Amino acid sequence: MATMKAIGVEEYGDAEKLISKTISKPENPQGYDLLVRVKACSVNPVDLKARAGVYDDYPDYYNRVPRPFQIFGFDGAGIVEAVGPEVNDLKPNDEIFYSGSPIRQGSNAEYQLVDSRSVAKKPKSLTFVEAAALPLTYITAYEALVERMEIKPGEQSGLLIVNGAGGVGSVASQIARTVCKLPVVISTASRPETVDFCKTMGATHTINHREPLPRQIEKLDLKVPIRYVFITHSTTPYLKPVAEICAPFGKVCSIVQTQDMDMYGTEFMAKSLTFIWELLGTKPYYHVDVESHGKILRELAELVDREEIKTHLTKSLPLTLEGLREAHEKWVGGGKMMGKVGLYVEGGEAGVDAFS
Repeated sequence: MATMKAIGVEEYGDAEKLISKTISKPENPQGYDLLVRVKACSVNPVDLKARAGVYDDYPDYYNRVPRPFQIFGFDGAGIVEAVGPEVNDLKPNDEIFYSGSPIRQGSNAEYQLVDSRSVAKKPKSLTFVEAAALPLTYITAYEALVERMEIKPGEQSGLLIVNGAGGVGSVASQIARTVCKLPVVISTASRPETVDFCKTMGATHTINHREPLPRQIEKLDLKVPIRYVFITHSTTPYLKPVAEICAPFGKVCSIVQTQDMDMYGTEFMAKSLTFIWELLGTKPYYHVDVESHGKILRELAELVDREEIKTHLTKSLPLTLEGLREAHEKWVGGGKMMGKVGLYVEGGEAGVDAFS
């Protein structure tokens, strides 16, 4: 039986629980599946929550994930090794990027089975690690802005993004400007380097989330109303201020679940505002609209190669046990991360054995 190396957990907890193992290599993809030789992956906040055993966006998540050894990595890039009998648009040796299912084995491994319908050919202008940084965050932001809040291209409205320098926020600003063609995109940022990064990623204005938001918005003297708000960090503290900022009949979307959703006493009711959740994993988890992620990524690849969307990769590490632990603890878990951290499997470039 063929084997492969992978990094995952047998016991949930801190990053020291991540271990490298030799396990059976997946083979003979069935149905719409592809067997992918992973060349790069990225780390997202969901990796840390799932690893710690506290991920709660799905009530039955830990009853459905692979056991006893769970491999994380919710997006990646690589080379197609083999295709299932239902796959018609991809073939061996194609270079691809993708966001996988939240309840299948992930991309922190030499090989991975991925549903071909959530895959697209990698942008020609990006390296594997640059491409691997994009899928989860881009699809999340696209669904939030285009599908969930239903922003119409070119409408004369503004968007406020809470945590504009994060992985999702920094692609949301690009989507807002490039795909939705909004005239005003405001990102929150509190440090000089995050302010500069937000502007590089497309924000027309920045405000400081450590100071009262409504007063700062008022001082901008905008010519269009803020009809949309996208919360990508700490939902609860922003409910009252964003309700004050948002125009009547506007929409507020969040990707951060919270146990406390106290809207009473805010302007949500008075303004007839709509509150919306966005979760990228809903479609693969419940097997609905299964082809949409691939479509979104195909459009993204074209935008990248036309230089209309840029990768938000800011840190690269080798995909080793040490590198993955560093990504979890120091970068994504450190609270100061801008954009994304990616990990590569190019052994010669890394100078070390991958996954060890």
